[in-house]
Amino acid sequence: MNRKKTDAATFLELSKTIPVCDVRSPHEYDSGHIPGAVNIPLFTDTERKAVGIKYKHEGRMPAINEGLSLAGPHLAGKLDAAHRLSADGRLLVYCWRGGMRSESMAWLFSLAGIRTCVLEGGYKAYRRHILAKLAEQRKLIILGGLTGSGKTHILNYLKTQQQQSIDLEGLASHKGSAFGALGQAPQPTTEHFANILYREWAETLPSAPLWLEDESRNIGSVFMPEKLYGAMQNSPVIVLMMDMALRLPRLQQEYSAFPENELAAAVQRIARRLGGSNVNEALKAIAAGNFARAIEITLTYYDRAYLYGLSRKPPQNIIYVHTDTDNVNENAGRILEAAGRIKWVNCY
Repeated sequence: MNRKKTDAATFLELSKTIPVCDVRSPHEYDSGHIPGAVNIPLFTDTERKAVGIKYKHEGRMPAINEGLSLAGPHLAGKLDAAHRLSADGRLLVYCWRGGMRSESMAWLFSLAGIRTCVLEGGYKAYRRHILAKLAEQRKLIILGGLTGSGKTHILNYLKTQQQQSIDLEGLASHKGSAFGALGQAPQPTTEHFANILYREWAETLPSAPLWLEDESRNIGSVFMPEKLYGAMQNSPVIVLMMDMALRLPRLQQEYSAFPENELAAAVQRIARRLGGSNVNEALKAIAAGNFARAIEITLTYYDRAYLYGLSRKPPQNIIYVHTDTDNVNENAGRILEAAGRIKWVNCY
């Protein structure tokens, strides 16, 4: 017997050494998949739709016959792709619910001697598993601060100091503001964001604190997992307070290289919140190459919005760290010192 089934936790553990094959349609795969999985679809998107219509109107057997008719001519190519993917003749396989598609492909692969393991419950079971894990209680430390305070740089530095941290904005391919998509890769779907987040989450030690940056419910078009976001709102927050004059040079260096039209479009995205006169002044400043002034105008809005959001968190969970430098190492040291004052009993 070259085929067997296993649960999500075991499947993910096996995936560290065995290649993973996603046999769902390309659209399903693009919406979200187990990170690292390779798509060898049993059906194209059009074929899957046709089989689904046949099942709905005529029943199981006519749908199976339709599926065989559509997939049959392409099975040799799928088997060849599985051979190239498999390591030492082993392969992990999943579909949406661990049903006919994964079973059929596992059977096909087994004919060629590939030992397969099917994810019981399929991708749906995987999603339940990871969302439950992301909802588990953890010692989270939220790093807050006004836009341009260098929070992402500090998180990266903390990793070099044996601290656990995850760069949420890096995973979301967005820096959070109206300018956050500039220079970034296309964003993942909200569904796939949780998948890649869990991949990093699973590598951290539950017994040790985990640093995350303070975020809104959404990072660009990507939304945070609901229960994790709720936990972040009730976790201790260390807020780095830095004057605008210190933040402007970093932001100017970061954004002034982008084309004028992209910067102007970013300003227009928050036009209603900035107000007409501020929008006009910011656009004129961009056109004149006065990026410092344009950034100053938008920062005034973002500072106000962030401080309002901060005011809605439990005040006993907030530690303010005032700084007179933009040096990442120095500010990270002050942040770590403040973390030592956290009273975890008050955070749950």
